[in-house]
Amino acid sequence: MAITMTEAAQAHIRGQLEKRGKGVGIRVGVKTAGCSGLSYVLEFVDAVSAEDMVFEQNGVKLVVDPKSLVYLDGTELDFVKEGLNEGFAFSNPNVKNECGCGESFHV
Repeated sequence: MAITMTEAAQAHIRGQLEKRGKGVGIRVGVKTAGCSGLSYVLEFVDAVSAEDMVFEQNGVKLVVDPKSLVYLDGTELDFVKEGLNEGFAFSNPNVKNECGCGESFHV
């Protein structure tokens, strides 16, 4: 089981952690929300729990709890800029369908 990041995602996360001045990485998870059932959650991580899985690329760490990993296995995290908009994009092979606005998904 694994989650990967593009170079753009790694650079953005590294920059955000530097601006913040603390933290070991970013937690990626899922929560029940939206019209399709699940949505992604991202937050800074200051301490890793014993049950967490840590995926590291070029010194950048993604931290995932075991319950979320079931839904995120094989996902690639990217950071994209389109015009004035920018943000993280998830390429998740487990997604069966998404809501029309793209905010939630179902596996």
